[in-house]
Amino acid sequence: MRRLVIGPARLGATGFVSVVISIVALAAGLLAVAPADAAATPSWDGVYSLKRFAASKTGTSLAARQAEPDFSDDYTFRTSCDGGTCVATVIDGPKPANPTLPQPPRYTWEAGSWVHRYDWEWDCWQGAGVPKVWRPATSIATYTPQGDGTLKGVWRTTIDGGPCDGTVVMNVAAYPVTPPAPAWNLS
Repeated sequence: MRRLVIGPARLGATGFVSVVISIVALAAGLLAVAPADAAATPSWDGVYSLKRFAASKTGTSLAARQAEPDFSDDYTFRTSCDGGTCVATVIDGPKPANPTLPQPPRYTWEAGSWVHRYDWEWDCWQGAGVPKVWRPATSIATYTPQGDGTLKGVWRTTIDGGPCDGTVVMNVAAYPVTPPAPAWNLS
C-alpha cells in the first residue's frame, strides 16, 4: 500500500507552509462570508408606493367578485430590531377609511418576508343605498424583497360571516419612491 505524504518531507518546508496557509486562508474566508450573509439585518426603510392589485383579486367572498380598480398609496417605513425580531412600522402615510384597521401597520420579518397579521372588521358593500354589513375579518399581508429593490407578495383576508363571508386574495407590491432630484440653480 502506498502512503500519501503531504508534509515537509514531500513538499519541502516552504511548500508545506504554503499549502497550510492556503487551506487556513480558504477556511477563514468561507467562515467570514457565511455568518455575514446569515446574520444580515433585514430592513424596510424609506418611502414606498404600496400597490394593491384589486382588479384581479380572487377568493370565495362576494367582495372578491366586486369590480374594483387597482390602487396605491405612498407610505414611509422605519425598521427596528430587538432581541432577534425585526419590525418595519409605517410612520407616515394616508389614514385608512376603515377605522377598525390597526394603526400603525407593523410588518414582522419572518422567513425572508415582511408579514403583517391583523384582525379587523370588513365593511361589506352590497350596492348603492344598501347599508354596509360589518363582520370580523383576519388578514395576512406578505411582502417579499426582490433583487431590484421592490417587494412583491399577497394579501389574504378571511371574512367571518355575513353577506361577504369567505376569502379575498389580492397580489400586492411595494415600489421605492425615488426622492426628487435637487433643483439646480445656475444663476
